[in-house]
Amino acid sequence: MDLDSHKLKAFTEAYSELESTLSGLNVLVETYFADIPAEAFKTLTSLKGVTAYGLDLVRGTKTLDLVKAEFPKGKYLFAGVVDGRNIWANDLSSSLSTLESLESNKLVVSTSCSLLHTAVDLVNETKLDDEIKSWLAFAAQKVVEVNALAKALAGKKDEVHFIYRLLFAAELICLNIFPFPQAAGLKGSEHRRATNVSARLDAQQKKLNLPILPTTTIGSFPQTVELRRVRREYKAKKISEEEYIKAIKEEIKKVVELQEELDIDVLVHGEPERNDMVEYFGEQLSGFAFTVNGWVQSYGSRCVKPPIIYGDVSRPKPMTVYWSSAAQSMTSRPMKGMLTGPVTILNWSFVRNDQPRFETCYQIALAIKDEVEDLEKAGINVIQIDEAALREGLPLRKSEQAFYLEWAVHSFRITNIGVQDTTQIHTHMCYSNFNDIIHSIIDMDADVITIENSRSDEKLLSVFREGVKYGAGIGPGVYDIHSPRIPSTEEIADRINKMLAVLEKNILWVNPDCGLKTRKYPEVKPALQAMVAAAKALRTQLASAK
Repeated sequence: MDLDSHKLKAFTEAYSELESTLSGLNVLVETYFADIPAEAFKTLTSLKGVTAYGLDLVRGTKTLDLVKAEFPKGKYLFAGVVDGRNIWANDLSSSLSTLESLESNKLVVSTSCSLLHTAVDLVNETKLDDEIKSWLAFAAQKVVEVNALAKALAGKKDEVHFIYRLLFAAELICLNIFPFPQAAGLKGSEHRRATNVSARLDAQQKKLNLPILPTTTIGSFPQTVELRRVRREYKAKKISEEEYIKAIKEEIKKVVELQEELDIDVLVHGEPERNDMVEYFGEQLSGFAFTVNGWVQSYGSRCVKPPIIYGDVSRPKPMTVYWSSAAQSMTSRPMKGMLTGPVTILNWSFVRNDQPRFETCYQIALAIKDEVEDLEKAGINVIQIDEAALREGLPLRKSEQAFYLEWAVHSFRITNIGVQDTTQIHTHMCYSNFNDIIHSIIDMDADVITIENSRSDEKLLSVFREGVKYGAGIGPGVYDIHSPRIPSTEEIADRINKMLAVLEKNILWVNPDCGLKTRKYPEVKPALQAMVAAAKALRTQLASAK
């Protein structure tokens, strides 16, 4: 993070207090994930009682210049030249050149950060394409790379190892000789829908005829043991495609009927065919590869298995149209098409590092755009494009944040630039505090945004109390789906009333914080009953107040 002079002073004072305790110890201070500003670098390298500094020289290109100019004499430098945050094999020759440009008497070769962020061992990947596998290095292979660089720096270079990596680097360059033509041409336009959001909402209301405070859910419904078994057996080819389709359609029908029984206004199909909101799409897009055992810790005991984006991304055929159309045929109410947005797919994947991230994101956006337009042609009038991880990609340095938000928001707008005014585009965000990027969220130009609110203790509402104007539809979550606790009707009504104090009634939606995938039906049904009852009670209250 960016530290002002006051915080840097406090940082120095804290280490001064520790100085006597650290006496006699070899102390390594490690920092990573971004460049270190010059003032912070000076403060850091002036600390007393510190023996060594570990610095990220992969993302810290400016830090490298500072190291060359003013790294303190007599201190060890742990040079992070092997990327600990991605899974691509190291360009050993380039890394060795970096190391050779530094004073070597107290130089230690290192990874740029902890190896927590990458998968464990490539040896476990027996089903991965051999060519793609040759481009990769998981944690175990990164340790080998560190060792190879250290030996080369000491004059014991393994020429075969280095030549192999040089050939790998050349192969990647050849892959990217011809830039993706569509993505390359996207920079010159903002890709905004021609009609403003207020006029679009009027056109959509005429078509959808929704009540005040319309109710909806975010997308997923509980994934039962039986449902997971069906998907697992289909993947293992233990059941036929016909049996699989029949089982998934039955699950969708159950979810649709439950929502109709609860009198929810805009329905979802429940996503029973999906194991993961990124993997499901990546499996159907070109340019993606998947591991079998490439697990990475997310938090606590929760692990994820990120896809690998290794090449240009495109959509060979429709991905969700069949299931969304089937669901819409089961009801006369609006059925949301459910897609994961390009920024979330990007931020929850291991991304190719031979071109800027925004170019890859634009490619994904174009693929999602094709899907959005096919859903519209199939009669789906409400389409949700989730951007749960929009904020997760925000750079640590404030100086870099505006550029990230610019291309991230642009990528979202690309996905729905081609739809009619009467097609309602939703997006959903969760897992973060969004107050500091609210203007970028507004700039996404979605018709409706549903956003985590109750779990974050309604912090989102504070931006509207402070005067931020929002004219699109918005659904701050009315209850926390991460808890098994079932909210009461009165509790939800109280939350909605707080929202009505800062938001216009004609733009407010009523929905949970997030999807219901991790909950059980005995928790979901009464919670949604309370949500719908609260919305109906407030509709009556608002009507009588006219």
